[in-house]
Amino acid sequence: MSKVLELGYLGFNASNMDEWRKFATECIGLEVASDTTDDCLFLRMDNHHHRIAIHKSDEDDMSYMGWRVATEQDLNAMAQKFDDAGIEYRMASVEEIRERRVLGLIKLHDPSGIPTEIFWSPQVDVMKPFHPSRPMYGKFLTGSQGLGHVLVRADDNEATYKFYELLGLTGSVEYRIALPNGAVAQPIFMTCNDRQHVIAFGIPGMEKNINHLMLEYDNIYDLGISHDAVRNNNIDVALQLGMHANDKLYTFYCASPSKWLLELGFGEDYKPLAQEHYVGDIFGHGIEKKGYGMDLPL
Repeated sequence: MSKVLELGYLGFNASNMDEWRKFATECIGLEVASDTTDDCLFLRMDNHHHRIAIHKSDEDDMSYMGWRVATEQDLNAMAQKFDDAGIEYRMASVEEIRERRVLGLIKLHDPSGIPTEIFWSPQVDVMKPFHPSRPMYGKFLTGSQGLGHVLVRADDNEATYKFYELLGLTGSVEYRIALPNGAVAQPIFMTCNDRQHVIAFGIPGMEKNINHLMLEYDNIYDLGISHDAVRNNNIDVALQLGMHANDKLYTFYCASPSKWLLELGFGEDYKPLAQEHYVGDIFGHGIEKKGYGMDLPL
């Protein structure tokens, strides 16, 4: 049965392109693709043409998610699944397919209205090895695990779960977090590959499509250098360095130029044999700056 393999690319609208270029290169280490324009900043983190596209706009939010399937036959099978489920979609135009640097593309929306794309065959520039924009000891962890993970807005958790289950993702609630107002947050985490989770949702009160994007280094030195760069540039840190209970990632959360959060991490190494849930993290992740939607007592 057709299923997605990875979170392959992300698109964002942004009103401050110069800030994004500086942040992406100096603080994170992403490479600016050679065919970047004034209206679209293509960011590389491996030998794919790009993993992240920043589009010039008056708004600041995630504008689409791209989920990869293995073959053209899988793309057509996914379209049949949408037909059978009564989900509206359309096949992308030739121009849209070329813009994404893929060979085939389905466009639709998830239950919260977040633009979602299913694609096959991304452009991989093997003749252009990834060169980080600043010296790095290692590289970004991508490969079969895709670009990282996202925490997104969900207006209806049950409908959102069923939608991503249809795409081939699996998972469940992994945290029960007591909130200061007496409520309990129960975020849901789902995966489609060896990454512990590729998408999460279920945090109440989100206004943007995205709360955070996680990118993972394969060398802890690079995480430390990014942490120093964020601090040295006086960028808000929402959650301090700490280690999650569910994926054992050592991470911190900082503000992107678009005021959603970027989580930078190292060292994911845990997928339990059966479902588990937690009421807090292993250590750290203290709240340093409130107002970014992660004011959670982890």
